Amino acid sequence: MTNVLLAQLAPLPAGMGANAASVAAIVGGQAELDLAVFPEMFLGGYDLSRVDETAVALDGPEVAVLRGAAKGTRTAVVIGMAERRENSVSNSLLAIDGDGAIVGVHRKTTLWGEEQDVFEAGQSLTIVQLAGRKVGLMLCYETEFPEIARALAVAGADLLVTASANMDPYYDDHELASRARALDNRLCHVYVNRSGSENGLKFVAGTRLIDDEGQVIAGADGADDQVFVAKLPSGTISEGPANYLSNLPSVTGVVTVN
Repeated sequence: MTNVLLAQLAPLPAGMGANAASVAAIVGGQAELDLAVFPEMFLGGYDLSRVDETAVALDGPEVAVLRGAAKGTRTAVVIGMAERRENSVSNSLLAIDGDGAIVGVHRKTTLWGEEQDVFEAGQSLTIVQLAGRKVGLMLCYETEFPEIARALAVAGADLLVTASANMDPYYDDHELASRARALDNRLCHVYVNRSGSENGLKFVAGTRLIDDEGQVIAGADGADDQVFVAKLPSGTISEGPANYLSNLPSVTGVVTVN
């Protein structure tokens, strides 16, 4: 059984070093932890006007702190960041395994609103091997699209993880979407959203662990800063998404009924 830490927290705006140190302290303060998930853009904060200031490189000192924390505690870490690339910046989800290695970077493919003006969109979906699971990664707005989670499931993911910075007035959108993506694909879903406010945006929290029937089995109590550990269920309805999806009827065309 996998022990997952869900971190519903507000980062220090533009405090990349301090936020990395906070992640290290949180992960280091837990025993027998397999996976820790932090919100979208947690490393530097969600302020699109400061992306040039808050973007960090994968080989930078902040990521080195995160890798050291993962290795020191044998805990896989998933965390959102503005990733500085050679000629652009991406809204990225960094996946670090328990040996401190970067095993994948998911770059948000479906950018929301003004994100389109500051980030380069990712061109592929991402599944990573973490904590003994095949984890399909999503960032915030991506969880609202059934096609994205379904593509991850079809490709072999056995766990969905969404890191989010969902804000008012969109709480209901993600409450529904996070549960629906689990039920759609008969996969557990770790959904972590941030708390607090930044640059005029109020973030709506709602961090939760959802089982493969779409039911919330662990969740944050309110919208303030909270960190809690939950256990992933050991079994699934269909003994894995591959078996479930193989039983779906094939569709060879679209029939319009007048």
